[in-house]
Amino acid sequence: MTRQAAKASVQIENEHVRVTEWRFQPGAATGHHVHAHDYVVVPVTSGDLQLVDEAGTAVSRLETGKAYTRQAGVAHDVINGNPFEFVFIEIELKDTGPKAGHARA
Repeated sequence: MTRQAAKASVQIENEHVRVTEWRFQPGAATGHHVHAHDYVVVPVTSGDLQLVDEAGTAVSRLETGKAYTRQAGVAHDVINGNPFEFVFIEIELKDTGPKAGHARA
């Protein structure tokens, strides 16, 4: 089954961070992807999203304004199972990892 693609609108991108607004119509999906960076998600809408990964499908309840974070390497497809548009903001932290942070003396 081919799903409608979720709409990604990059709001900010520089060498440190990428901020993307994701809009999902009912049934829309990101498509399977692997996160290259640590990231934070801030839901704009409350509802349930389906997360499909190698272990199967799980449902995650997101609440407006209640952020969560995940580390790089997460691999999944995200699907809007709600009967309404779902929106969240994703903040990818590009300069995390062993070379990130302040130089040590």
